[in-house]
Amino acid sequence: MIGKKNIVFGFIYLALTAAVGGVMILEHFDDRSKAESIKREKLGVLQQIVADDYEVNLDQITPLKLAQTNSQAILAMSNRINAQKPISTLRSGAHTHGTADALLNIAAGFLLMFLAAPVWLKQTISWMFISGAILHSGMLFMVSVLGVGWARLLLNGPPGAIGRGLTLIALVLAGIAAVKWFSTSPVTDEVINKHKEKKWLG
Repeated sequence: MIGKKNIVFGFIYLALTAAVGGVMILEHFDDRSKAESIKREKLGVLQQIVADDYEVNLDQITPLKLAQTNSQAILAMSNRINAQKPISTLRSGAHTHGTADALLNIAAGFLLMFLAAPVWLKQTISWMFISGAILHSGMLFMVSVLGVGWARLLLNGPPGAIGRGLTLIALVLAGIAAVKWFSTSPVTDEVINKHKEKKWLG
């Protein structure tokens, strides 16, 4: 069955995106935890000064000391935000797009098994889903996870646009094919070929 390769590819790709994305996200957790601890410490000092009516050890805090404490708190908040950025980038970028492409291939694979469409059309749809995933989310992983420079050029250039375009075209073709050739039971290529032979024989 033509859709089998999409299902196999989809599950393997889903496992890879989940594993690689999870490992890469975990690598940034220590930095984020440290930044969070420092932020809480600096904000705690500032909050205590405000709670004590701007006094430190019963002495009125100087403007310079207050400005320094305030600056440290602001920088600590900024560092916390920066520590979160790599995690958010992975979650919203390669990891999310890879998961979506994997699930699309699995769904397309099952759909293709129920289409009594011409073999060439089913093969075209099948390979377009796989190629679209590799050229789009595959490149995203190479850029954000592996840090491959040339992959960034491809992603921002024609190959990246082609990857997204292939997936969109495959979705449209799959929808049209489903309207015309959807079957309530799985269709093998042999059934399609026999149907063609009958048409030719009259």
